[in-house]
Amino acid sequence: MTKQELQTIKEKLLQQKQNLEEELSKIATKNPKNENDYNANFEEYGADPTDSTEEVVKYSLNLTLEKTLEKELEDVGKSLKRIDEGNYGNCKYCKAPINVKRLMARPTSSACITCKTKLKSL
Repeated sequence: MTKQELQTIKEKLLQQKQNLEEELSKIATKNPKNENDYNANFEEYGADPTDSTEEVVKYSLNLTLEKTLEKELEDVGKSLKRIDEGNYGNCKYCKAPINVKRLMARPTSSACITCKTKLKSL
């Protein structure tokens, strides 16, 4: 992988991190004790029983979305850390280089296609 390709991927990851943090801030509050943890907001609409139902449904949806976005944010963070440590782009299973086209399409990839395919077939 060239330095330019690595820089392009890093920029994509930083943009993705910013986007994920913005999306999380719309539905959750950042945990002040852990920068990678968010807590879904519970919005209160009123005392009416139908309002309570709506509150619970919205909270449940936000909680699910929060967990998904947090996982994506964690993957981005791990990828950025691997770049900083100089070991980005190698498969975590077989240690072979991951195809640059795969990394450009999905910068958080940590496994080559061969290993990923083997894992899915198990």
